[in-house]
Amino acid sequence: MASTERSMPGSGLGFTLIEVMVALVVVTLGMTAVYMQLSQYASNAIYLRDKTLASWIGSNTVTELSIQPNWPETGDEEIEVPFADRLWTVTIEITETEVDNLRRADVSVALADRPDRIIHTVSALIEPPVPQGFPPVSWFSVSQGPPG
Repeated sequence: MASTERSMPGSGLGFTLIEVMVALVVVTLGMTAVYMQLSQYASNAIYLRDKTLASWIGSNTVTELSIQPNWPETGDEEIEVPFADRLWTVTIEITETEVDNLRRADVSVALADRPDRIIHTVSALIEPPVPQGFPPVSWFSVSQGPPG
């Protein structure tokens, strides 16, 4: 007895062209989403690196201003700082405050090739330097006394 079944299109022996095209579209959309997430991750990593370095530069500048032997003069100053194999532009603005013994320091940090794009800003209040011969402050309480 001979088999009467014949191989007919659509009999389940493979995928149709439409099914293959739909599968390719789904894979393409998935790969596009993964690519976009990786691209955003890389951009965020670069931004966070620059933000961290600019923060360090700003904090270092404020510390340098506060430990100088002379009180900083009011006005604006722009300096270039090499840091982490890059050149940075630091803008320092010193202004008077309502308190006689305080000056405000606003430090803005940007990359030297894009000085208009400020990455980080630090503000601080700067006291006048300690006078020569001023005794250091003892941080010990009377009841505790110095160590030793």
